[in-house]
This record gives sequence, C-alpha cells and structure tokens, in this order.
Amino acid sequence: MIKEAMLYEKVGPMLNCHVCNRRCLISKGKRGFCNMRENVEDTLYSLNYAAASSMAIDPIEKKPLFHFYPGTTSFSLGTLGCNFRCQYCQNWSISQKELEDVPTRELPPEETIKLAREYNCFSISWTYNEPTMWFEYTYDSAILAQKADIKTVYVTNGYMTPEVLELINPYLDAANVDLKGMSEGFYKELCDARLQPVLDNIQFMHENGIHLEVTNLIIPGYNDSDDDMKALVKFMAEEVGVEVPLHFSRFHPDYQLKQVQPTSIKTLEMARDMAFEAGMRYVYIGNVPGHDGENTRCYECGELLIERNGFKVVDKRLAKNKRNKCPRCGVPIDITD
Repeated sequence: MIKEAMLYEKVGPMLNCHVCNRRCLISKGKRGFCNMRENVEDTLYSLNYAAASSMAIDPIEKKPLFHFYPGTTSFSLGTLGCNFRCQYCQNWSISQKELEDVPTRELPPEETIKLAREYNCFSISWTYNEPTMWFEYTYDSAILAQKADIKTVYVTNGYMTPEVLELINPYLDAANVDLKGMSEGFYKELCDARLQPVLDNIQFMHENGIHLEVTNLIIPGYNDSDDDMKALVKFMAEEVGVEVPLHFSRFHPDYQLKQVQPTSIKTLEMARDMAFEAGMRYVYIGNVPGHDGENTRCYECGELLIERNGFKVVDKRLAKNKRNKCPRCGVPIDITD
C-alpha cells in the first residue's frame, strides 16, 4: 500500500523529504536514501505504508525497556528500509532490503489495534528496523492506539527530524534510542550518519515527557575505549538525566563485522561501573543472560527490586508498592508502572 508522505516540500525540480536528518532531495522517478519514499510525478509517496515484514508478541524488556510497565507484553512490528547503513546490523535482512525483495503483510492501523487487544498486549512497539521508515503508518496507528488506551513505543536510531518529533510527541509514550557511539567518526565510518542529531533528539524526548531509555552496543575496537565510554556517560548524566535507564549491550559478530569478537564481560562491567560512578541510577548489561546487570536495584541502598532472566521478569518486588518506592529504604524509584 502506498500513501502520500506527510513531511516534504518541492524544491525546484526535486522533492525535499523531512522525515529524517538526511533530508533527501529526490528527483522525479527516484527514491530517497531509505528506498521507502519515491517521487512520483512531483508527489512524494511512502511505499511501505502498512507493509509489515515482521510481527511478534514480545516482552517489553526485549525493546529493551526495563522501566516502562515491566513484565508486560508489546505487539511488535517492523517493516523494511533504514536511513543508516550500520555494518554490524543484526536485522540487515529487512533494514537493507527493498520492498520488492521481501514478502510483507498488509496490516492497516485498525487491524494493528485489533490484534494488540486480541493478544492482550499493553503496548505497540515499532521495532526491528527504524520505525520512521514508515512514519505515516506509525503516526496513524499511534493516534488510534491512544484512543484505545494502548501505549506506544519507538525502538529507534534517533535520526528523525524535529518535525517528526513534534508530530509524534503527543502520541508516543516511550522510546529506546540506540546511541551507537560518541564520535562523529564512528557514526560516519560504521553507520554512514551523523551523531549530533541523535544527541539532540535524545534530549528532546526526555524534555518533552516521552519515557526514554538509551542503549549503547559496545563493539570491540570501535567504540569501547575509556574516552568513548566517559563521553557517553558524561552526556547521559549531565545533559540528559541520571534517572534515565542506560543499557550497555554485548556485541555479537554479524553482517559485515563478523570478524570482530564479542564484547568481553569485563568491558561491559567497566562501562557500567563508570556510569554508576558518574551518578547514573539505573545501568544495565544486555545480551548476557543471568548477569546481575539485568536486574533493577535501588540506587540508594542496593535492594533487589526487579529480578530478570533474559527478557523475563522473575520477581517484581515493587508490585505491592503502588507509589514505586523501595520497600527497604523508601526512596522513589523512577519506573512508569
């Protein structure tokens, strides 16, 4: 299904797309960098509206969102295309493909809401590939979800324009932003993108009431130096907020970086310790099942509050405490529940 795009303008003989910070200038008959928007006779169309390549019922912890209604399920959807070219992408089979290459299912917004209700999902997540690749669809769906009292989630690279954030903000409840590194060189070399727009959007989301969590995939030899981690932790603690959950995830070889070894547990633990020392309250280790870094502890007294194994909540000790305070020391815990 195709639909006219929402954010574009005519600039001379071309159309200027305003969905992401590439702001592609698209000639007649051509597509943008993402391959999901095409100039058809001076009208810009979204080619993948309602075209779902992936669909699953996931724990909200898989996004990962550990402080947004923990223990609930999320109706999760992905499409095709991306505005990044990450050399280590784990979902390259959909993010780096064109519509003609992958089978999809047409899933109108109304059916998305119906299925989310049918499977008793507390939220809808647009994930697996960059959600703004079908922005018009997520926007229409999010409006309906709000009316149906279903929460909405973006799992995103954070490269959308301010125009997109202004439009989706009233209807987007939560986001996990993949902050891939803390240098323009890393973003250019490994992702063919820029860092600063991502930092700006993280700050916007936090300041405008979207529940925010940030993930950093640590890749050995690329973004794992002390300087890289110190810069990331400093940004989070001083320019975003110490209460925002931060996830350090273990890299596994994939796509064009199969020669790189998995992240050592020691490196992940060092990054976590560095974040705690900077004052961050909730710092997690991802892709290491069974590690204590999966659990939520009180930042004041260390009491175990939510125990996890992988993406499963094993024990939630805040359940009987409606004000989300630590049952041991009484300090308020920053959890949306």
